[in-house]
Amino acid sequence: MDRLTNTIRPYAWGSTTLIPALLGAEPTGEPQAEMWMGAHPGAPSRLDRGAGETTLAAVIAADPEGELGAATVAKFGPGLPFLLKLLAAGAPLSLQVHPDLAQAQEGFADEERRGVPLDAPHRNYKDANHKPEMICALTPFDGLCGFRPPLEAAALLEGLGVDSLKPYADLLRAHPEDAALREVLTAVLTADRAEMAHTVAEAAAAAERLGGPYTPYATLVHDFPGDPGVIAAMLLNHVRLQPGEAMFLGAGVPHAYLDGLGVELLANSDNVLRAGLTPKHVDVPELLKVAVFEPSAPGILRPEGDGEEVYEAPIDEFRLSRFVLAPGGAPRPLPDTAPQILLCTAGAPRAGELALAPGESVFVPAGEKVELSGSGTVFRATVVL
Repeated sequence: MDRLTNTIRPYAWGSTTLIPALLGAEPTGEPQAEMWMGAHPGAPSRLDRGAGETTLAAVIAADPEGELGAATVAKFGPGLPFLLKLLAAGAPLSLQVHPDLAQAQEGFADEERRGVPLDAPHRNYKDANHKPEMICALTPFDGLCGFRPPLEAAALLEGLGVDSLKPYADLLRAHPEDAALREVLTAVLTADRAEMAHTVAEAAAAAERLGGPYTPYATLVHDFPGDPGVIAAMLLNHVRLQPGEAMFLGAGVPHAYLDGLGVELLANSDNVLRAGLTPKHVDVPELLKVAVFEPSAPGILRPEGDGEEVYEAPIDEFRLSRFVLAPGGAPRPLPDTAPQILLCTAGAPRAGELALAPGESVFVPAGEKVELSGSGTVFRATVVL
């Protein structure tokens, strides 16, 4: 078992206070958006087994079966299949979708064939993997997730009383649901930017005046004035997670996180197709290939089980669960058939002989027995075999 040293990524949308507050550290004044725990090449965790610091990625590459177990390697290949994060949104993340596995493999191969550098700002596919993900709230957490039913979206747009939005509302009422959503999103993202900026300004002013269901969308314009993603966001459901609640996001589901601190678990990928709310590259044709144009209510997940509380998800690359350890409780032995990362988010629990403080994490190789004790909250990330 290895205590991990993890990288905090300073994306501009990150909160300046939420991760420092969890870690018990003084804020630096700079955004601290994500803390990565895993073996993704973008920011692999580091550890020291007595021969100096190395990365978890290097340790796994040197002995995949020894670290991950033969069953994990046989099912997923010789790399850690998941990436665990602390995510702290102080401003909205980009409105985005993720590809499925076939789309990621095809897109990555195509960009490799065309010689697009991996760090090019217009590159869409950073790897050949899909990126289903789950976010579990540690604080109240606001987000946008999945398309609204078109008639509901039409009513929301019409309620703003902005003349230039009326054609979009009419389109939403006039077509089958999937065609309506596709046509309106395409129209919004390809509209004349000057005209759209004027529409966004009018819509934002109306949203601020009306409040209520418009409040989440009114705040977007302060961070992204004139961005067509503000209108695109109104096609999506707003959801607020309470601490301990989670939601799962599959391939093609449009979403954006707006505010709050959470534990995020995802397949080991960094593939994102953006629709707006960002200064970064937006590839509209590729986005339209990947997005799933079906209305879907954001399903809120609550943990199930006694002792180990599991957040059920239709994916094998990762499994998220939570232990809430009471003072004086019996130690909780963990299964040892697969690799796991343990993250403390509250209290002072122990993983084996290692004491953990909030924000600290450990990697447990397959085959190593460990039990949790003490008091506090520990999230467990592993795979489904």
